Amino acid sequence: MRNYQTAAPTAHQRLPHYQRDDTWIREFLRRSLIAHIGHTSDGQPFVTPTNFWFDEDGHRIIFHSNLAGRLRSNLEAGPKVCMETSEFGRLLPSNAALEFSLQFRSVMVFGTVHILEDLEDIRTVLHSLLAKYFPRLQPGKEFRPVTDKEIARTSVYALEIESWSGKENWNAQADMIEEWPPLPQDLL
Repeated sequence: MRNYQTAAPTAHQRLPHYQRDDTWIREFLRRSLIAHIGHTSDGQPFVTPTNFWFDEDGHRIIFHSNLAGRLRSNLEAGPKVCMETSEFGRLLPSNAALEFSLQFRSVMVFGTVHILEDLEDIRTVLHSLLAKYFPRLQPGKEFRPVTDKEIARTSVYALEIESWSGKENWNAQADMIEEWPPLPQDLL
C-alpha cells in the first residue's frame, strides 16, 4: 500500500503510461486557456477559475484578481496552492461500465504564490498575459497600455512552480471486455 500522505503531490501516478514529460507540460501550459487555482481558508477549500500566463523564464504562473476579495485574502493567509488546467475530447463508451472513459489532457502545478509589487514587473507580466490571449493586438498601438491607476486596483500573483505533472489519455476508443457483446460501430 502506498503512503500518499508523506509522498510528493506528483508521486504515484496510477496510470504511468498517461504521464507526460516536462517538454509536453511546458507546451500545454503555453496554449491552455483556463486554470483552476485550489486554495484554502481555515480548512475550507476553494477553487477559482482564471486566465493565466506561463512565464517560462521565471518558471512561474501569472494570474490576477481584484485588489480585495476572497482569493487575495486566502492567498495572503495560505500561499501554498495547486493549479489545474485541462482539456477534453470525445466521450468514449464501452461495453463494460467500469471502462467508460473520455479523452483528456491535463497539467497539475503545485507551488507557492506571492503578490507582485514592482510596477514595471506587473506591467510586463500583464502585457504578456494579454499577448497570450490577444496576440495580434499590441500595447501602445491597438490599445492603451496598463496604467498605474489600473495596476493599483489589481492583484497580480506569481505562482512559483515547485512541482508539476502532466497526463494525457487521448485513446481512440475505450477498453472493451470479451465477456459481453461489442458495441456497434455507430455507438463508438
